[in-house]
Amino acid sequence: MALDYVPGEVIVKLKGKSSSIGTYSFMGKANMDKQMTLKQSWGKMNMHHFEVKKGQSVESAINELQSDPEVEYAEPNYILKKADAGDGEVGELEAEYSAAEVQANAAQGANLATGAAIDAQAVWASVSASSVRPIVAVIDTGLDTNHYVVTGTSALWTNSAEIPGNGIDDDGNGYVDDVHGWNFVSNSGTMIDDDGHGTHVTGIILSVDQNIYAAGLHQAKIQIMPLKFLDSNGSGSTANAIRAIYYAANNGASVLNNSWGGSSYSSALYEAINYSYTKGALFVAAAGNAGTNNDSAPMYPANYSVPNVLSVAATTDSDYRASFSNYGKTSVNLGSPGVNILSTIPGNSFGSMSGTSMATPFVAGTAGQMKAVAPDMLGYQMKTILMTKSYSTTKLANVVSTSSRLSSATAVSFSSTASIDSSQPAFTASTQADRQLASAMSGGGCGTVKALGALSSGSGFGPGAGVVLALILSPLAILLVMRAKAPAYKRRFERFKIDSDVRISVGDRELVGSLSSISLGGAQVNTSALLQDGGLITMSISSPSGDERVEVAGRVVWSEANKAYGVAFDQAPQTALSRIADWTKGLQKAS
Repeated sequence: MALDYVPGEVIVKLKGKSSSIGTYSFMGKANMDKQMTLKQSWGKMNMHHFEVKKGQSVESAINELQSDPEVEYAEPNYILKKADAGDGEVGELEAEYSAAEVQANAAQGANLATGAAIDAQAVWASVSASSVRPIVAVIDTGLDTNHYVVTGTSALWTNSAEIPGNGIDDDGNGYVDDVHGWNFVSNSGTMIDDDGHGTHVTGIILSVDQNIYAAGLHQAKIQIMPLKFLDSNGSGSTANAIRAIYYAANNGASVLNNSWGGSSYSSALYEAINYSYTKGALFVAAAGNAGTNNDSAPMYPANYSVPNVLSVAATTDSDYRASFSNYGKTSVNLGSPGVNILSTIPGNSFGSMSGTSMATPFVAGTAGQMKAVAPDMLGYQMKTILMTKSYSTTKLANVVSTSSRLSSATAVSFSSTASIDSSQPAFTASTQADRQLASAMSGGGCGTVKALGALSSGSGFGPGAGVVLALILSPLAILLVMRAKAPAYKRRFERFKIDSDVRISVGDRELVGSLSSISLGGAQVNTSALLQDGGLITMSISSPSGDERVEVAGRVVWSEANKAYGVAFDQAPQTALSRIADWTKGLQKAS
C-alpha cells in the first residue's frame, strides 16, 4: 500500500548549522538548479519544507536529494488522516447532551466524569488557584473558544505580547495576531473546530482541573493553547504538525497533548519532538486504536524514543485494556480511561466518545495540575512521576510498561512536595531516516481512528512549520542591508542610490514599498506600513532596469518616523551578493 503524502512536497534536513556555507550553497542550488520553492523552514533544526519542481514526482525528488552531500535526509510531507465520524469505528460521537441535561445529572450526583477512577475530585480540592497557570497545548482540530466551559473557566491562553486585530506580528514570533494560538490549516489566528475532536479533548483536560459538568465554574488553574493542524476531514500534514509543536515549545507550553498518530516513521517529526524536550515540555501521545502491539507494529508519535514522550493506552471503567486500544509491554507507558468519555463538543453541548484520544488528555490534564503545584518541574520529571505514582493492577500486566493506570490524585499530591530536578538527562537525537522512500509502508491515524489495518492509503503525520524562521534561509537567501546606526558599520559597504520597487513579506502580510539605497550590506526600505525593529522580513527586490528580481531576507535594524527602514542581512550567499554588485555598477554613490 502506497504512502499518503502531500503531492509535490518534501521535507529536507541539512547537515551542519543553518548559518553554514553548505546550507547557503544548498539553498541557492535548490532554487536555481533544482527549481524547488521554499515553503517554510525551521532554522534551529536546519530543516526545510519545499515544493518540488513542477512535474517532478516526490519519489524522484527524494532520490535526487538523498545523493546531495549537504542533505542529511529527505522525506515526503506525510498526511495524517483521522477516521471519518459516523463510520461506526472508535472516535464516533456516541451520544450527545445539552448543557442543561449534563448539569441536571451532575446535580443528582451522577458519575458523569468517566475518569472518576483517577480520583480527579481529589485534585479539584487539593490544587489551589495560583498566579502561575501552566500552558497545555492541544495540537488537534481546533477549539470552540466560545463554549461556555472554556469561557466560564477562563482557560483560553492569551498571548499578552500580541495586540489583537492590528495586522502586525507584535511579538516577532512569525505569526500575525496569534492572540489565542494558531490555525495552521487556514494560516490565521482564527480558531475554529470544524470536526469536534479538539474541543472534546480540551474538555477532558479541564475535567481534571474542576467539575466541568456542574453549573458553577471557576478560573482554571491551567491555560489551554489551541493549535489546529487537522482540518474538517481530520487530515493534517507533517509540516503543519511540526509547526504546531515548534509553536507550542517556543511559546511556553509545558505540556503538549497529541491525540493523533500514524504508523509511518518521520525523522522530521522526531526531531521536532526532541526540540520540545530541550524546552522542558512533556509530550503526551495516544498509543492508537488498532488493538495491536506497538512493540512490534509501532505507532507514531507515541513510539518515538524521546525522553519526554509518554505513550497512553485506553482502559475501561474496570481497569482492563479497552478492546480497541493499542498496547505494548515496552513501548506504551500508562493506561488511562478511554471508554465512553463525556466531554465538551462545539455548540455549548457535551458528547461521549471512546479512544486513546480520550485517554491521553486525562494524562495531559494531570500533568498540567502537577506543573501548577510545582512550577519549576520539567517534562522528564513529570513523566517519571506519572508513571511511578500510578495505580498498579495485574489487569494491565504486559499491556503497558508500568502495569498501571493513571492516578491523578497520587501524581499531583506527590508533585506538591517533590524535590524538583533542575535539569533533564542529556539526550542526543538519532534519526532513523530511511534513505529510500518506503512505498510499502502504511499510513497512520489519530487517537480516535479506526483500526490502522483498515485505513485507506492514508496517514502519516507531520511536522511542519513555517513562519518567519523560514525567511532567514530563503532560497536565494538574502542580501540586503543598510545604513546602520554605528558610523564604523555605516562605512563598511559603499551605498548606492536606487529607485526600485520591493514586495515585503512579514508573517502573513504582503506589503509594497520602494528602495532608496542599497549596498552589499543592506538596503533602505520605504513603506507606509509599520515594520517592527528587530523583526524578520523577506523582500523581492526589482533590479534598476526592472527586468529581474532577487529574493532576500533580513532584519529591521533601524527606523525613522517617515517610515524609512534599514534592513540588515546576515551571511548573504554569494549568488545574491553578486547580483546586487552587478546592479550597483551603473548606480550613483549615495552620500
